[in-house]
Amino acid sequence: MPVASEPAEPPYVAVIDQLMRLAGPSTPSNDPAAIHIRAAALTARLKSLARAANSETRQTKNLTAAARHDMDQSHLGLQNLLYEKRHLEREIEKCRQFASVYQDIPLYTLDEFKVLAPPEACSDDVLSDEHQLLLNRLSFEFVERQRLDNMRKELLVQKEELLKESKAKLNTMDNIKSQIETLVKVATDVQKKVDDLAQSIPAMDVEAPG
Repeated sequence: MPVASEPAEPPYVAVIDQLMRLAGPSTPSNDPAAIHIRAAALTARLKSLARAANSETRQTKNLTAAARHDMDQSHLGLQNLLYEKRHLEREIEKCRQFASVYQDIPLYTLDEFKVLAPPEACSDDVLSDEHQLLLNRLSFEFVERQRLDNMRKELLVQKEELLKESKAKLNTMDNIKSQIETLVKVATDVQKKVDDLAQSIPAMDVEAPG
């Protein structure tokens, strides 16, 4: 089994060790300027490492925030998909339980449909497809009801025309009847006057021929 290697020591640790050794008693103090230059270089190196560490930390934080944002977005998207899935499942169940209006429409029987419908509406391919057959039967029923409704409207128009014609004839007959009654009344009055006049004239003796 391979032995796991120890993590590498951070660079700043070595710099700090060098600074500590430089400040320790083991370092010769006969050249203070050299020590100062060496210490300044190590300090600058340590500051550079600190800036790099801070920059890396900020970058890591940004990457972490971006990853967290992506994870949150993915989680939100998953929740939306689950919600949509449940919604679609409910809608599908509603559709399955829905009693469509066409189920209550009285249709021509299948035998009547085969006889009355156009050939292309009841071909063998259609008869073998239950869904298409139902659509064709509903379509044929719609067309037939439109045709019958148009016939009903035409008959109503004819009925209205006949009623108007009958009413006109009835009015004519009433007028003729009224005129006849007027003529009869006038004739009766004239006859009465003639009778009265005849009664007022003295009777004349008429000799019989010898």
